[in-house]
Amino acid sequence: MAAKQISLKEELAAQAQAQPAKKDEEVKLTKNMTIPDMVKVMMPEIKKALPSVMSPERFTRIALSALNNTPQLQACTPMSFLAALLNSAQLGLEPNTPLGQAYLIPYKNHGKLECQFQIGYKGLIDLAYRNGQMQTIQAQAVYENDEFFYEYGLDAKLRHRPAFSDRGDLIYFYGIFKTVNGGYGFSVMSKNDMDIYAKTYSKAFDSDYSPWKSNYEEMAKKTVIKQALKYAPIKTEFQRALSTDETIKSRLSMDMATEVENEMVYENSEEESGK
Repeated sequence: MAAKQISLKEELAAQAQAQPAKKDEEVKLTKNMTIPDMVKVMMPEIKKALPSVMSPERFTRIALSALNNTPQLQACTPMSFLAALLNSAQLGLEPNTPLGQAYLIPYKNHGKLECQFQIGYKGLIDLAYRNGQMQTIQAQAVYENDEFFYEYGLDAKLRHRPAFSDRGDLIYFYGIFKTVNGGYGFSVMSKNDMDIYAKTYSKAFDSDYSPWKSNYEEMAKKTVIKQALKYAPIKTEFQRALSTDETIKSRLSMDMATEVENEMVYENSEEESGK
């Protein structure tokens, strides 16, 4: 474990040198320092990039909670962990909590374990409502014994009446939105299409720590909402937030969405799954 701690220390030391501390602020790192301690040491730099609504103390508590809830995050490169956590903080989403707003996922990338940031279903809904033009946005799961009908076209229609009991197997997901001026749209995906989409586009799908494993329905709802929102009038801020979904970054910035490059390797293999 000591060798691992030394490598983490060296990486954080390099980051500290790249972003010099202010006068009278000295970054002190030790060989036996844990990631929680490193979070505290890096706080002067983190504080600069935190949104005004989040205090450094709250950021630290969320970091410690994430590490406790998913112990393998402690094996990730520290800067990818801190960057993902800061990304989440700047979006105003709490990661790795029962709220399901966002997730920090251990993921094997570039041959090493790094932390991937993912927006959750409830986080996506929250971000969409901040858009200001949304009156309603939601997603639902459809089961084989539900009454369900939809058609696309100039006179698009969607009707869903859930069965009261014994709903049967899961067969569809749909996402809908309605704007304040009366515009609306929806998207429907079958369970089979959802699985194919997830395996193709969610690179951490096979990871044991992926929310697709623990919160499949919510991740499917998030996916179908994103498909529906392709036809919605959304602001630039929301588009920027979406661009951070399923990314790996290893640098801290005042604007994680636009100023820090995604370092995710887009390969779909078991080796990259983080198992």
